[in-house]
Amino acid sequence: MFSKSLCVVSLSGCGRSPPLMIAGGRVFVIPCFQQIQRISLNTLTLNVKSDKVYTRHGVPISVTGIAQVKIQGQNKEMLAAACQMFMGMSEVEIAQIALETLEGHQRAIIAHLTVEEIYQDRKKFSDQVFKVASSDLVNMGIGVVSYTLKDVHDDQNYLSSLGKARTAQVQRDARIGEAQFKRDAVIREAHAMQEKISAQYKNEIEMAKAQRDFELKKAAYDMEVNTKKAESEMAYQLQVAKTKQCIEEEKMQVQVVERTQQITLQEQEITRREKELEAKKLLSSTKREPWWTCCWRNSHWLVHLKF
Repeated sequence: MFSKSLCVVSLSGCGRSPPLMIAGGRVFVIPCFQQIQRISLNTLTLNVKSDKVYTRHGVPISVTGIAQVKIQGQNKEMLAAACQMFMGMSEVEIAQIALETLEGHQRAIIAHLTVEEIYQDRKKFSDQVFKVASSDLVNMGIGVVSYTLKDVHDDQNYLSSLGKARTAQVQRDARIGEAQFKRDAVIREAHAMQEKISAQYKNEIEMAKAQRDFELKKAAYDMEVNTKKAESEMAYQLQVAKTKQCIEEEKMQVQVVERTQQITLQEQEITRREKELEAKKLLSSTKREPWWTCCWRNSHWLVHLKF
């Protein structure tokens, strides 16, 4: 006879001491001389409930956890322990034993913690239950695949009050945070305005410096231009004066030349008259003239000479 299933097969009887354990597979069984017993290797899902368990501060709470357990068929030692513990039991009976064990450890851990520790740090609570239950169930050949805290509640509104307190704290922190944010915003705005004003003043100072430098350079340029202009005007006036002086000198020279010519002409005229007078004297020596004629002629010559 052959047997095949997802279970542990334990053969006992003729020539079998200790029994043969086979995790799945096939085996030949001799009827009447050998018998077969099975243990399920399926993963069992357990709803672990602990109602009204008093915590460390004496607050009764109810906790529900979800656990996944399984008989470890790959580990021969654990498989042997499971066969010794659960051989001949059904899957429901094995699940019940594992459930009671988990529930006992869950209650023990709840009693050593506060409500706040359980409620606020569920992962820590789950890890503790998993660790303690695994070390105990492994002796039975059962391994804890996973454990998760599903629900925490109480009948005295402790968690609700805790939630309200936390809500009030959060609201308070939110109001404080909002006030701090507004304060920081006002401070940042004031700093920004101060930086803006400082930048504006700095810009105005830079503009004033640039304007001052421009005015100084412009004044220097204007002074240089005016100096050059004044020098040019003075040079022009000086040239005009020199030109006028040259003209006056030329005029004077012309006048001198003219005066010299006049004098020369007068001298020539006097010389001519003297020659005429001498000629007349010669004539008068040959022909005696009346005395009044001579007097008139001499006076006329004196007039020309005086001129």
